[in-house]
Amino acid sequence: MSDAAKEYDVIIIGGGPGGLSAAIYTARSRLKSLLIERGVTGGQIINAELVENYPGFPEGISGFDLTQAMHQQATRFGLETVTAEVSGVELDGERKVVRTTGGDFSARALIIASGSERQKLGVPGEGEFTGKGVSYCATCDGAFFRDKPVAVVGGGNAAITEALQLTKFASRVVVIHRRHELRATRIMQERAFAEPKIEFLWDTVVSEVKGEGFVNQLKLRNAVTGQESVLEVSGVFASVGFKPNTGYLKGLLPLDATGAIIANDRMETGVPGIFAVGDIRASSIRQVISAAGDGATAAVGAEKYLAG
Repeated sequence: MSDAAKEYDVIIIGGGPGGLSAAIYTARSRLKSLLIERGVTGGQIINAELVENYPGFPEGISGFDLTQAMHQQATRFGLETVTAEVSGVELDGERKVVRTTGGDFSARALIIASGSERQKLGVPGEGEFTGKGVSYCATCDGAFFRDKPVAVVGGGNAAITEALQLTKFASRVVVIHRRHELRATRIMQERAFAEPKIEFLWDTVVSEVKGEGFVNQLKLRNAVTGQESVLEVSGVFASVGFKPNTGYLKGLLPLDATGAIIANDRMETGVPGIFAVGDIRASSIRQVISAAGDGATAAVGAEKYLAG
């Protein structure tokens, strides 16, 4: 099965903070290490204009700059990186064979750090208008909505970060939240409530996205009274949670109800030699620093596993 697969000591799937931290440790330990990333190295955090809670940066640092520095650090110790989409993982004795669009790769230890992607709203019109007013990234698309009204759906840190980012461009930002209070941290709430461009619709959900070639309306429903209404906007940014990227694992590992990988406090999964770190791990707190800690823990575990 693995005759044509290029051999490594450790393969790391995913180039976010968890995967990059693992790579720094494994490469520095002189383990032949491969990082497989399907897109831009850095993961979801590259969309963060300013990361203020990562130690060592009192003025903050952009998510892109932080993760690029991590990648450079790991590469300096000998990490190899391949840009490819992972289609599956198979077991060949102790070896783990990773099938990708760039070929097959094999290693005895595998660290899965492929993170998560934005959840969809799951309402009529969302798919039709994706890229035509429906977006999942304010940093990517905010500039297209200069001087136009937009909505953000969600009430967590990600949603409020998106709303604050959009105030640089939009004429008005309406935060639509299904509950009557935000889940975001207190400092994020304070910033949002102090921003004159941001307003809030509480206990409200989006029931449909409408438009004529481009988004121009959202149909809304009050979650308490059931009353329906219409909001005129030029764009909507969905920020209602994340879905773990575990589809390619095809029943290989135990997953929880959300699709996240179940792992112990040493990042070990149900298969010896396979570790899970960062957002893809069940019960992750979804912070850069915790993902980095997961990566270091998994890397130490992988080194011990390889040593027998």
